[in-house]
Amino acid sequence: MSAAVQEQTDNGLAKIHTTRFGELEIQVDKIITMTTPFLGFPDSHRFIMRQNGGKSPFMWLQSLDDPDLAFVVIPAAALIPQYTPEIPASALKDLQTTSTKPEILLILTIPPGKPLEMTANLLGPIVLNTDKRLACQVLLDPAVYDVRWPVFTETND
Repeated sequence: MSAAVQEQTDNGLAKIHTTRFGELEIQVDKIITMTTPFLGFPDSHRFIMRQNGGKSPFMWLQSLDDPDLAFVVIPAAALIPQYTPEIPASALKDLQTTSTKPEILLILTIPPGKPLEMTANLLGPIVLNTDKRLACQVLLDPAVYDVRWPVFTETND
């Protein structure tokens, strides 16, 4: 199923339909293109970032290619300021950036009805070139980074 742009206007806006948010009006120049798709989601290449609410640090990364696919994400610096993994040079090249500190987002997993058991994927962060609207998911060292890092623990909160 495609959440492809249903209607595009002359003012740079487009309407899309999503399962979670219904019909959305988006700015076409804010579309993020994945240089490689997420593992397990080979047909989703285009996304839009959507704030979760007023002052919430959480955001939604909504697929424009699959109306059912949306990831809860958070800027890594907002959750773990000391999280500064070395991004592979190949990923930086794919993102067309020379920055050694690109924007990093963490995908969160929230078990249904158990928000205090939320985990962050430190092993496979999303790296973003905000200027070019390009992103990729990188795989880091599993001996160093956890795929299910608990967000709410006595030492984390």
